[in-house]
Amino acid sequence: MNITLSIDDKVVNEARKIATDMGKSLNQIIREYLEQLTRQQQAQASFAEFVALSGQGDSNGWKFNRDELHERT
Repeated sequence: MNITLSIDDKVVNEARKIATDMGKSLNQIIREYLEQLTRQQQAQASFAEFVALSGQGDSNGWKFNRDELHERT
């Protein structure tokens, strides 16, 4: 997908220099940043879901017992 951005020329020129120093194009730098931003958001949402669901189970007082965990039938 192509998008159009409105960015100050000075910022674009400096960003291009940085990208070149990194051996990448400005397009690649922007794409990687947006992918990273998306992954971070997804990770935060997953963690929030984990926290919300944690502790909601009911074991009826049963606790893990080391011997039972390693018992072979």
